[in-house]
Amino acid sequence: MGGVTAADAAPIVLVLGDEELLATRAVAETVAAARAADPGADVREYQAGQLTVGEIDEMLSPSLFGGRRVLVLRSGQDARKDLIAALLAYAKNPDPEVQLVVQHLGAAKGKAFADGLKAAGAQVVPATRLKGHRERVAFVRGEFRRAGGRCTDDAAEALIAAVGNDLRELAAACSQLIADTGGKIDADTVSRYYRGRVEVSGFTVADATMVGDLPAALEALRWALHVGVDPVPIADALADGIRTVARVASAGRGSPYQLASSLGMPPWKVERAQRQARGWTPDGLVQAMRAAAECNAAVKGGSDDRAYALEKAVFLVAAARQQGGAR
Repeated sequence: MGGVTAADAAPIVLVLGDEELLATRAVAETVAAARAADPGADVREYQAGQLTVGEIDEMLSPSLFGGRRVLVLRSGQDARKDLIAALLAYAKNPDPEVQLVVQHLGAAKGKAFADGLKAAGAQVVPATRLKGHRERVAFVRGEFRRAGGRCTDDAAEALIAAVGNDLRELAAACSQLIADTGGKIDADTVSRYYRGRVEVSGFTVADATMVGDLPAALEALRWALHVGVDPVPIADALADGIRTVARVASAGRGSPYQLASSLGMPPWKVERAQRQARGWTPDGLVQAMRAAAECNAAVKGGSDDRAYALEKAVFLVAAARQQGGAR
């Protein structure tokens, strides 16, 4: 397959959307493609709100020296009316030696500019903020593919649980995992890799408590409090861990994938709860729920010693698992 040529490039590219990572990436990839087609391309970048019509006329006019030019306009929604009019007039008959790249947030402000560029035939590159969980899972899987690796849905779910929803952090995490693991990622890989990081969250405290590993639960709790994790999410995570195990245990036997849709949980979370449920009886879970409720009341009700309330809950839940009939 041949390389990219200047003739292949769209004369006007509209990067449309409010997700900073996707917008920045789209602009960078467009510029990189232009430089690959012509290493001597003159690339200039401007804030649209600070440009005058005279400046844009000068930049878009034919160059005495020839050569390809790429003009990047950031924050296109901030362009003034006279500049928008000049750019839309230019867009009807663009210079083939110039590529105009406009980055626009895509909201109501400056909408006529974006609509005009679309009507003029601009190549639209979407950079919209991801709203749903499934979109973030697809993003993570796409990041692995971009880097030559692959991951399962469960691995993507686990990575989002460990890292959070910020796309920059997720992209960095995907790159690091690819570099350190060789590229084939599953949920266990993510769990092993992020164990150190997750040790400062309430979920690690809850996970260790639910499997009866009291020393690990107390160590994780004390470390989390030491590094400044708020007691409220720790108490919430413990209560959520107990509720999840209770729901999965009461759902009966079945594969994680069969139970996931009926319980409204991702399969990896169902599988983890099934493993944790093996040491519990219904009576033990009732005792654990009571302990978690008392802990939540103390932690959220302004107890003088919230750390003590959490430690007491960890002890009580672990005891409920043993007294309830661990097998």
